[in-house]
Amino acid sequence: MNMTEKVAYIRGLMEGLQLDETKKEVKVLDAVVELLDDMAATLSELEEGYQDMADQLDEVDADLGDLEEEYYGGGCDCDDDECDCGCGCDDDDEDLEDMMDDCYYEVTCPSCQETICLSEDLIAEGKIDCPNCGETLEFDLDGIEDETESCGCGCGCGE
Repeated sequence: MNMTEKVAYIRGLMEGLQLDETKKEVKVLDAVVELLDDMAATLSELEEGYQDMADQLDEVDADLGDLEEEYYGGGCDCDDDECDCGCGCDDDDEDLEDMMDDCYYEVTCPSCQETICLSEDLIAEGKIDCPNCGETLEFDLDGIEDETESCGCGCGCGE
């Protein structure tokens, strides 16, 4: 039984008592039942609005899931390093390995002391603004030995 039905039941019980409507107590009870009826109607409207909003949110969530799938690609939620379910989640490891093959340098900003990882291309530009504090960081590569012979990328890893 919902709230509107319960209020109607209470109203029926009151009418069944055949109370004298001229008495003050009966007028108070009528007002209380009327208030309960209004509250039940308002609550029903709120519940309908809530359900509509929940349905819309579910649609937005599904659309967002589709967009994420399209943008980030497939994968599974198995969180297994050695996944063999055929979902392709281990493909991300290959992308990470490709990124690790690229040369990156760690630079510590003298102002904020934050460490920033920079690609060789950014270093070659000669300067950048620190993404943490905005300080201009300049790089002078003239005095650095050419270590590209050791690994081919200039990072000095020796590979």
